[in-house]
Amino acid sequence: MIDSTPQIMHEITPLSERDCFYIADRKKTEFTYPIHSHSEFELNFTEHASGAKRIVGDSSEVIGDYDLVLITSKDLEHVWEQNNCTSKDIREITIQFSSDLFFKSFVNKNQFTSIRKMLDAAQKGIAFSMSSIMTVYPLLTTLATEQQGFYAVIKFLTILYELSLSTDMRILSSSPFAKNGVESDNWRVQKVQDYINVHYTEEIRLNQLADMVGMASVSLSRFFKIRTGKNLMDYILDVRLGYATKLLVDSTQSIADICRESGFNNVSNFNRLFKKYKQCSPKEFRENYRKQKIVI
Repeated sequence: MIDSTPQIMHEITPLSERDCFYIADRKKTEFTYPIHSHSEFELNFTEHASGAKRIVGDSSEVIGDYDLVLITSKDLEHVWEQNNCTSKDIREITIQFSSDLFFKSFVNKNQFTSIRKMLDAAQKGIAFSMSSIMTVYPLLTTLATEQQGFYAVIKFLTILYELSLSTDMRILSSSPFAKNGVESDNWRVQKVQDYINVHYTEEIRLNQLADMVGMASVSLSRFFKIRTGKNLMDYILDVRLGYATKLLVDSTQSIADICRESGFNNVSNFNRLFKKYKQCSPKEFRENYRKQKIVI
């Protein structure tokens, strides 16, 4: 019996106990990272991503050119999906920080009242207005290039303080523990997606998926394409490439090991497909990403 519960990845972030925060400032042509949750607090900014879909808990919204969200619950799953975004110049800045950054005796001081209230509210996810985004934009977009670690922390605290003064921030999810279905409201598509998200490392056959949802193979292919905009093989490839990019970024595993753990049958095929869809080799992707991230 197949478990139809959506599979949510629990992310292990690169933040160490000695770091105040972790920041990744990167350019990308598409959103491929799977739905996930993590223990760290996260401030996520996207630019030039109009048409993408942002899912936070049970909230699902199509975003505009600028989007800024704060999440402070370890159980609140979230993802940015490609949806109708056609931009090839997406910028994403992700800042992750531990709740321990604000130890109790510090955050409870009067000067931090607004930040404390914002962090509490962000357990359900908070989206900030365009005016709030523009207020912190100059600080946010230069944070990763700040050479002095101390001043980077001061700049980050200033960003949080300015955002905490916003009078029009929006709560996104109905609960900090909300579990959201992934892409489709159709149970057949959902069941196929859930199965792929669990078994992406294995060989997946079309007739196997079709039997699972009681459809003919040709009918399932057409049905899946209509509901998601992608054919099944492309969807499986997207999932595998999404996990591969995560391992390239967050681990020191060899390319061969990542190839196997992501469900590809051989390294040469993995390299060929990765370069076709990412415009660079897995090795180049890892090197380019490490040049753009900074840990303070």
